[in-house]
Amino acid sequence: MQIVVATISHTPYAQIICDTIAESSKVRGTGIARRTPEYVISKMEAGNAVIALEGDVFAGFCYIEAWGHEKFIANSGLIVHPDFRGKGLAKKIKEEIFTLSRKRYPDAKIFGITTGLAVMKINSDLGYKPVTFSELTTDESFWKGCQTCKNFDVLTRTEQKMCLCTGMLYDPSKESKSTEKNTVKPPVFNRLKQIKEKLFLKKNK
Repeated sequence: MQIVVATISHTPYAQIICDTIAESSKVRGTGIARRTPEYVISKMEAGNAVIALEGDVFAGFCYIEAWGHEKFIANSGLIVHPDFRGKGLAKKIKEEIFTLSRKRYPDAKIFGITTGLAVMKINSDLGYKPVTFSELTTDESFWKGCQTCKNFDVLTRTEQKMCLCTGMLYDPSKESKSTEKNTVKPPVFNRLKQIKEKLFLKKNK
């Protein structure tokens, strides 16, 4: 298994990447913002993505987005092909894209929003902390990317203050020497997710 910085040579994988993201959204029943092959290719050409391959077979992918004049960076589109799940590949891809982000944008705050407990745990291990949406980028282009998510109406109703996703932020200026202090246990995230789901379910009744 190789996890490398994606280049123009990897553009033939753009369609399967988008298809895998779309299928994952259906199976999980959670919100995943969709991307087009053209958008994925643009990230590869800019050197702002990593791809996991086993030989010539696609295994996983993730890319970097820059917002607010590169003050904020998001590691987005993390996906692992079903044939390679359950092997810790998502964590390895996340570590590679995080390293690439720190190298290319050393002063930027790295953030993400997700409903996935596994991704929250990985982010926490890397030093991210749960934050309110007000602490994330105010760049409208980022939030417009949520329009293809099934939960976009929730984000709209709350005036972009919260959603079923949890916001997480890594601030290099506040990097802790203790990894243990930064780690948040999965049950904490699970409880947070349950509270959000109950809150919005009540509003919809």
